[in-house]
Amino acid sequence: PGRPQALLSLRRWMGILALYAVHKGRFSCPGGGLLHSYLLVLLLLLASIICALSALVYVSMQGTISNPGPRKSLPKLLYTRLFLYLPEFIWAVVGAVWVSDSSVRCEKTVINAIIGTVIASWVIIIFTIIGVVIVFDPLGGKKTFYLTDSVHRNLESSQSGQLLYNVKNTATRVWEKRIRLLCCCIVQDDDHRVAFTSIAELFRAYFSDTDLVPSDIAAGLILLHQEQDKMESCPKEPEEVLCHSPSSPVTEDLDVELENAAHYMLFAAAAYGWPYYVYTNPFTALCKLNGDCCRSRPTDSDTTGSDHHNFHFGSILKITGLQYRDFIHISFHNKIYEIPFFVALDHKKEAIVVAVRGTLSFEDILTDLSADCEDLTLEDVLENGFVHKGITQAANYIYRKLINDGILNQAFTIAPEYKLVIVGHSLGGGTASILAIMLRNSFPTLKCYAFSPPGGLLSKSLADYTKHFIVSVIVGKDLVARLSMPNMEDLKRRIVRIVANCNKPKYRILLRGCWYEVFGGDPDNFPTELDGRSQDALTQPLLAEESLMVHRSPSYNALEDEAHSSSPPQYPHLYLPGKIIHIVEESSSRRLCSSDIKYTARWSNEAVFSSILISPKMITDHMPDVVLKALNSLSQEHGSCISC
Repeated sequence: PGRPQALLSLRRWMGILALYAVHKGRFSCPGGGLLHSYLLVLLLLLASIICALSALVYVSMQGTISNPGPRKSLPKLLYTRLFLYLPEFIWAVVGAVWVSDSSVRCEKTVINAIIGTVIASWVIIIFTIIGVVIVFDPLGGKKTFYLTDSVHRNLESSQSGQLLYNVKNTATRVWEKRIRLLCCCIVQDDDHRVAFTSIAELFRAYFSDTDLVPSDIAAGLILLHQEQDKMESCPKEPEEVLCHSPSSPVTEDLDVELENAAHYMLFAAAAYGWPYYVYTNPFTALCKLNGDCCRSRPTDSDTTGSDHHNFHFGSILKITGLQYRDFIHISFHNKIYEIPFFVALDHKKEAIVVAVRGTLSFEDILTDLSADCEDLTLEDVLENGFVHKGITQAANYIYRKLINDGILNQAFTIAPEYKLVIVGHSLGGGTASILAIMLRNSFPTLKCYAFSPPGGLLSKSLADYTKHFIVSVIVGKDLVARLSMPNMEDLKRRIVRIVANCNKPKYRILLRGCWYEVFGGDPDNFPTELDGRSQDALTQPLLAEESLMVHRSPSYNALEDEAHSSSPPQYPHLYLPGKIIHIVEESSSRRLCSSDIKYTARWSNEAVFSSILISPKMITDHMPDVVLKALNSLSQEHGSCISC
């Protein structure tokens, strides 16, 4: 963080210097001497801060990530910068007092300029305090105790066991306070408090065994991306997928599912309401919705939750092309574990569609991060297994609404011959999948389309059970479809290994990586300590790696001990639901700005998504508009082939 702080302080210093030069002759007014002194001292104070930050930046650029020797003077410089916060705070208070003094009667432009300077000082101080509160780790040296294996060997000692428990408890409370601070803008109840504790446990377990800062992680991701691109450019074995000939029944089945997926993806996207519609139609959306905003909501459909100006419902109508009378129930209600959805009649496919919204609020993010596992118990289903806790609770909420409130009964009373289809994207896709499992016994012909669902969703037995009625659609290198605790642990180990054993300074890695991501070129061939080692030696950790990760985190140890334990681990292996359609770019363009993309689709399996792939498109491939574009492209291509 020293570099951006130094640049910010330099720009601030230059701005105040320009302000002082412009108004230099206007401080002869009553009280002007105070304002003149304030600016001069502030310039000197900022110059001292810039010098301290410049020294910090210079020293931090020395050595490599795993060789901190050349950076041994860094703590002294950090304490120097920390000491300078005291006079900066005092002078901000003094400036606020002086500029608000009624005895100061200078020109209004001068006073306004000084007020702007004082406000800027306070904004920077407040954000710095917030940043320190969020980032500061109060465990300090206790973390070393927690990480050492000797603690585990000495757990027979009640004192060691109690100390270990206290350290873990403190670490969990630290993460919980950070999460509460970040979510301070939302109303918090008992569900939120339980979720905060659960999420804090997850972060504590994941980050407890590493000594990496954000810039280390960024450097690791850059190196992994370039290494991955080098491997992709080399000849390799064909991807492990279900192969088939162009005229096989499997291909015909794929074409049918792609056509259905393209159709139902409209419903999954529509569930996002006006944010998605405005995002995909930035210039015309508001004008089109404005005509419907004053129209009264139809009485035929049952609606819960707030929809100001009817924008959400108007957007759903525009995206799906349905009529008012086609909607049975619309819920805009959104809390933790309670996500919006709607039920509509799709006359084109003769289906009753339940569309579940994906992540769009803080509450949804908390639902996503409540990644503990719980057992899903279903009557008459032998393949019971573990599921994502937060998403399962969201599915339970919708299940109760559909069954207990009679929503599905009402829909089937209107259209008894229609089939039930459940769809959703991202969080909505995961919720739709678990909801489909819950409804499967009551509706045997049910079908579910999960677009870009989270990877850590179902245990292997449940994932296999859902292959009969769920189809998952994944585009490219989608990050969310590969998110699970085992995959995250694997990514952490890969980052630690490649970062610890690269013998180039971090600033060179980051600068070269930024150039590579923006402008492309050949992957950099950074020499590492791995070069020249035998294959057997590569399986052994290096000293640098050991210095950044003392031992595997509790969640990772739980995964390894899964086979040796009768009780379920906290984060077992979880998989994508149903049969998987993987859509990839035919001519894979690695850059963000690529036009006229052509896609291919194939049946895949969960093994393809057992590792997180680093790419500029790992986020964009997850977006609903990208998924819809890919499906429409494939559907239109199939339609043109049939017409030919």
